[in-house]
Amino acid sequence: MKRREFISLLGGAAVVWPIAARAQQPDRMQRIGMLIGSAEDDPEMKSRLASFRRGLERRGWSEGRNVRIDTRFAEGSAERYRPLAQELVALRPDVIFAHTTPVAEALQQESRTIPIVFVTVSDPIGSGFISSLARPGGNLTGMLFFEASILGKWLAMLKEIAPQLKRVALVANPKTTPYDYFLRAAAAIAPSQAIELVASRVGNRSDIERIIVDFARVPNGGLVLLPDQTTIVHRDLVIELAARHRLPAVYTASYFVVTGGLMSYGIDQVDTFRLAAAYVDRILRGDKPADLPVQAPTRYETAVNLKTAKELDLTVPPGLLLAADEVIE
Repeated sequence: MKRREFISLLGGAAVVWPIAARAQQPDRMQRIGMLIGSAEDDPEMKSRLASFRRGLERRGWSEGRNVRIDTRFAEGSAERYRPLAQELVALRPDVIFAHTTPVAEALQQESRTIPIVFVTVSDPIGSGFISSLARPGGNLTGMLFFEASILGKWLAMLKEIAPQLKRVALVANPKTTPYDYFLRAAAAIAPSQAIELVASRVGNRSDIERIIVDFARVPNGGLVLLPDQTTIVHRDLVIELAARHRLPAVYTASYFVVTGGLMSYGIDQVDTFRLAAAYVDRILRGDKPADLPVQAPTRYETAVNLKTAKELDLTVPPGLLLAADEVIE
């Protein structure tokens, strides 16, 4: 069962440009660099990259004919960002596509002149990438991921499905997501939900297992999985541990729910990659990232796994079920 909820956070932020009028191509071969935070064989990333390439093709760019794309995958390893960023910058591309906050940071450290279009970046101002959403002012622009206020939604979902909840672990790797940005927002919101926050910073698979096992020793707990490449790479482990220790959890993407996670609320990332292709196109045709406003998400999705809820002895409230775009029976 699927539905779509369309929300515009910047008053019509999803800009549509007349494609036909821009069909004429430059004479020389253009070059795009891409640095992706996750693994090359991740099926979700394959879908997003396919959406990005379709977006380029729709605007007249054909790989091998008038554009070359050089792609590198960091596979969720923080140690790989800087070397891969150096490698891409050395190729002197016309524009670089940056996936995740630490990737954008590594690329910015290597070049203040090559245009960079980012996605999956939640705090571009706090990270020092841009001056403002409306006028970025430097060589970076792109698509906003999550505003910190979304923590209120994630905590409310947990409390709604598990009213006895008293403790919530915020799980993520601070090297691959702006952890403090989300932690500050959660700390401001949690008291109104009568929730104790437990900062749960992880760096690898062993950390994830140790922290979740320790957290589960005290009853009435739940998990919020922040947007983070480490937990995405090890999502099967996270889902298995949540089930084994009977911890309700909310995730940032529906693919967690499809593979056994309890519920999620997040943006349509396939659509975000499509929108990013429009910005890459504009830059290849001469626009400056300093003048291209950072775009807010336009599509949000809620997913619920009824089978997992039943295994956890949880009843999904009618309101949450009604709001779901995807329900796994």
